[in-house]
Amino acid sequence: MGLFKKKNNQKNEAAAQADPKDEVKSLILEGLNTKLGGTLYDDCIIMPKGFTIDVQIGRLEESEGIQILQAIFIIKHDDFDEPLIEPVDAQGKELKEAADMSVEIFHGGVWHPLDQSMTKKNPQHVSVDFLNQHYDFDMYCQSVVRIGVKDKQPTMLVNYIRSEIPKYLGSKKYYWLRIYLAKYKEKQIIEVRINGSVCVQLAEYFKEYLEKEMDAEETFVSEKQYAIFVQREDDKCPYNKETIMSAAKETISMMENITSREEYIAMSEKLEELTGDKNLAAEIRVFIPEIFAKLTLGYREGDSLFLLEGEGDEQQSIEFKKTQLRSYFYLQQAVLEYLSTRPEQEKVSRIVTNSVAFRELRRAIETGKENGREIKPGDLYVPGTSYKIGHEGYRVW
Repeated sequence: MGLFKKKNNQKNEAAAQADPKDEVKSLILEGLNTKLGGTLYDDCIIMPKGFTIDVQIGRLEESEGIQILQAIFIIKHDDFDEPLIEPVDAQGKELKEAADMSVEIFHGGVWHPLDQSMTKKNPQHVSVDFLNQHYDFDMYCQSVVRIGVKDKQPTMLVNYIRSEIPKYLGSKKYYWLRIYLAKYKEKQIIEVRINGSVCVQLAEYFKEYLEKEMDAEETFVSEKQYAIFVQREDDKCPYNKETIMSAAKETISMMENITSREEYIAMSEKLEELTGDKNLAAEIRVFIPEIFAKLTLGYREGDSLFLLEGEGDEQQSIEFKKTQLRSYFYLQQAVLEYLSTRPEQEKVSRIVTNSVAFRELRRAIETGKENGREIKPGDLYVPGTSYKIGHEGYRVW
């Protein structure tokens, strides 16, 4: 009898030590797979057309008998150069109820337009022209997911920025747009992202709607909408994310030790060897210091880039968006990863001082002092980085 008791105790201890996050993850995967009709394999869902869905549990806690859950859905595809990541907040009296709610929100919000893109159901044509390039996209858009909204007809949020969307699409095969609005009394959130990157200028188009159309005096309300854009042609970019990230990390390693012009020239030559593409090498060399400046000095910056073409009085500045230059956010990711290691301030300063924005910021602060005004970096707004590529045939990818 003693042996049986020991075994039973071991089972009870194992059950007590089981992580409730593992349980709710299993509930979400099983519930979502039942809804989608995919294949559960190695803790993820495999779907037709090359899509896989993984789930991570960001937060799970109990408050006054209610299970509060944040589930993070991660969608991958061979044509995605980065995963689509969607955090979903849900709740319920039991874990299963919270898990089921997260599945419904994810399915109605993100998966619906992705499913439409797979079956090419109800596409809307989006024509994109910038920098002498042309791309045709099909847009798939789902209905708005709403929480706390009563007595109000659903509004297609994407319509508020429909004319602006083509300005943010480039040469990639897939783009995804996420619009999220939330309000409770005086607190407001407006967040517009394209492929995960915040687009501050697009948020401006929803301020009036949030103020006048969303009633949140008595309860929290939110509205969220996704749109998926699929280019009709295949992605023809000659380099991939790994190439850019690897070259960026090597460039940061070289830049943090540069103390002379000769060393800078040597770094530039090494960078061309690393990438095998002098235009990509120039983008990396130009944007790394500018991104360092933005992240470390804290000034506000818009969504734009400005390509300078020509010389002297004939030089012109051509505006396009950061999301249309695929190297930009890869470089930003490399810089963020580097800064997360808490490098020496002296090394960071060596890189930042190569930034045009840094020099302009310092000039503005000094001019302010001369005029008796204190100007802080956070007071300044920069529409975007201006840059010049001195090679013929430069093309933005």
